[in-house]
Amino acid sequence: MTNAVNWFEIPATDFNRAKKFYETILAVEMLMPFPGMKYAMFPADMQAGGIGGGIVEEQGYEPSRTGVLVYLNGGDDLDVPLSRVEAAGGRIIRPKTSLGGNGFMAQFIDTEGNKVAFHS
Repeated sequence: MTNAVNWFEIPATDFNRAKKFYETILAVEMLMPFPGMKYAMFPADMQAGGIGGGIVEEQGYEPSRTGVLVYLNGGDDLDVPLSRVEAAGGRIIRPKTSLGGNGFMAQFIDTEGNKVAFHS
């Protein structure tokens, strides 16, 4: 096994709002591969062993501040995506924090009420 994680899904209660939030903070366009489903995928190079994920609005998917914590790639400078969180409708709950030789992390609440984090 190369990675312990190979896919993740972030629940949404308002799909369009959530999609816009993540596209804004990550400066990406999310793919919608399943017509008729409220599902959008984050960019990932799965062929090269990348880890992918998406946002989904569907029965049985409930946003949470207390469940599993997903760390999104904050890029080379965590300040860049972190600076977009509040303007996009989220709330920073743990500012950029040093992890010593392991880089930096920060946590935020997205527009749907999920606790999510960045790592760089």
